[in-house]
Amino acid sequence: MIFAALQQALDQRAAQGLLRQRRTLETPQSPHIVVDGKPYLSFCSNDYLGLASHPHLVAALQQGAQQWGAGAGAAHLVSGHFAPHHTLEQRLAAFVGKPAALLFSTGFMANLGVVQALVGKGDTVFADKLNHASLNDAMQLSRAELKRYRHNDMAHLAQLLAQETQGRKLVITDAVFSMDGDLAPLPEILALCEQHGAWLLVDDAHGFGVLGAQGRGSLAHFGLASPRIIYMGTLGKAAGVSGAFVAAEQVVIDTLVNAAHSYVYTTASPPALAVALLESLRLIEQGEALREHLQALIVQLRAGLHGLPWQLMPSDTAIQPLLVGENELALELSGGLRERGIWVAAIRPPTVPQGTARLRITLSAAHTAADVNQLIEAVHELAR
Repeated sequence: MIFAALQQALDQRAAQGLLRQRRTLETPQSPHIVVDGKPYLSFCSNDYLGLASHPHLVAALQQGAQQWGAGAGAAHLVSGHFAPHHTLEQRLAAFVGKPAALLFSTGFMANLGVVQALVGKGDTVFADKLNHASLNDAMQLSRAELKRYRHNDMAHLAQLLAQETQGRKLVITDAVFSMDGDLAPLPEILALCEQHGAWLLVDDAHGFGVLGAQGRGSLAHFGLASPRIIYMGTLGKAAGVSGAFVAAEQVVIDTLVNAAHSYVYTTASPPALAVALLESLRLIEQGEALREHLQALIVQLRAGLHGLPWQLMPSDTAIQPLLVGENELALELSGGLRERGIWVAAIRPPTVPQGTARLRITLSAAHTAADVNQLIEAVHELAR
């Protein structure tokens, strides 16, 4: 049978506690959702500011569809680049302090496009070992030489950079690591890039909208500005809508417009999404109270989960991983929480290294202190 090998691989995944399955939401994204007919308190969304169902964004999306239609109809370079796309790119560039920006349909496509367009044979990519899968795939597809440094190990990165004297050099890193919640030491990485003549691609999927003054992201958080930084932010997490953008020097953006396959050869996202995102950017800019509330919830959760048999990993962000270790135990804990009406995802290899299965708790400004207390009490109950 031609599918026997596929079924065997799926059966093997199931035996190892690694089989993934989808669950269907029957309500809009929020802390209180209905999944497969059952109500849950959710702690596994990346909707960090609670904007995904914000009435202002819903209204903006409706207005955008009314004015601009449901679809773009073509790639940006053909006839799919609309006025709202153009305005949003200009606003995003200014918001993160870069000369120009370019919209992509997803963060995955943005990372693929940047790396493939900027480096190739004869060049070298230097990457943190815990980078997101999109960055890993991007550097593989680029055909550049790959050098991976130990997680946030600046001595190792410096050693690798010093070994390369030919071709272009591109250092790529998450700003906030999606499964650990910790931050990359961006000032130190930038200093090494300046010393060794490298570009720096910062994937700020989990920092944009949350970190820095007015939610301007990880560069603002660290007070960084440099022409050699290429900044990628996603628009489906804290921004609450969909898509991604790359902000950089004008020559970099012009290069992407001409050479990034994941931009050139795909239909543009609906212009109505850009209209909604312009409203989202306004809410982010004025959302200091949301970010303060989110920070208070992080402090509350970390204090409340102290003293468990499992350790919270070091993180000051909305991503709070509870390190469990074994795949089956992580699944049992996730299942135990679900039985108590709380939805927290169990994260297992290959998303994380072997032996580091975890519950990935994510907080949102839409959560209340009572929501967090309910989670804390449920986890302690399972521990007992």
